[in-house]
Amino acid sequence: MSDDKPALPALVPASDSLSNLRHYTAARVALGRAGNALPTAAHLKFTLDHARARDAVWSAVDGGRLRTALEARGFRVATVHSLAEDRATYVRRPDLGRRIAPEAAAALADALGPCRLVVVVADGLSAAAVEANVLPTLDALAPRLAADGNAVDAVVVVEQGRVAVGDPIGAVLKADLAIVLIGERPGLTSADSLGCYLTFRPREGLADSARNCVSNIRPDGLAPADAAYKIAWLAREALRREISGIDLKEESAAELTAAKRAETKVVGTD
Repeated sequence: MSDDKPALPALVPASDSLSNLRHYTAARVALGRAGNALPTAAHLKFTLDHARARDAVWSAVDGGRLRTALEARGFRVATVHSLAEDRATYVRRPDLGRRIAPEAAAALADALGPCRLVVVVADGLSAAAVEANVLPTLDALAPRLAADGNAVDAVVVVEQGRVAVGDPIGAVLKADLAIVLIGERPGLTSADSLGCYLTFRPREGLADSARNCVSNIRPDGLAPADAAYKIAWLAREALRREISGIDLKEESAAELTAAKRAETKVVGTD
């Protein structure tokens, strides 16, 4: 009987050609292996990212601090709660996160009155996304909207809100356009991704096809300033053409590229 100990799994690094892919993506590529498993460093990073994703879903937005920051920027702000009374209910009952109570709707109408353009900020499935990206996005977006004659009339902060909660809010405020900024479902490389949904003449019962979406708003994804350009373009065209969703194709890319070139152009001398 041999006294030799079994050999430890060999650490096999990824080839240099595959490792270069990491410069272009945050996806888990070219991790190498230890035996038939991940290397320890890759496994620990996966565990950390998984924990961050779970925390993003179950953490709460500091609504008071957010409201103070919004009011400091000159916005009229109101806060409402969806019909999902707590986080556990919110996760299990998406339908309740899309609705607000009749008394909340009445209070909202009294507080803000009719609004042509309302921004709805909802925690969604990532408090981290709201905390990190809502204010930078609005800071870039509000001036662009105002320049097009589409100033933000009010901001409604929704606790335990889903995307479609913008419909009853927009309806009670008689809004021509609702812009919903919401924390997106976190991924293992993006726990702080913000989404934006625009709906022309929002009302309860609309299908998701009636909305336009701008997603992955975060510094390592679609930068807030670039997202603001796309959102303002969609808002302008939705109000001008009186449509949104699948009837409105987002065509701001050429304008955005031209604007960036104009901003960075170096004027030479003859």
